[in-house]
Amino acid sequence: MKLNRPVSWFLIAFGVWSWIVWTTFVKNLWKDTSGLAFDDGSPTAYFWMHLTLAITSFLLGTAIGALGLRSLRILKREAAGGAPAERQSSDTAAV
Repeated sequence: MKLNRPVSWFLIAFGVWSWIVWTTFVKNLWKDTSGLAFDDGSPTAYFWMHLTLAITSFLLGTAIGALGLRSLRILKREAAGGAPAERQSSDTAAV
């Protein structure tokens, strides 16, 4: 599947957005004084569940952003006059 430039930029923006939002959330979770995240200094189930959500979002945001970045690099290579990645590998194999 080939992605176009706007979709690639959207994926990169999604990855960056995930890191910004969830980093802020984890900082706020760590500083929580309401008793939800920590009970007498010990992490609660609320804390562990939300930390798991944040880590999952970090991983997914990174993977999605990496796909967008990879797509942009391929589009740039093609625009510079290089053959598409699929054709390059088949041409090289035929030589």
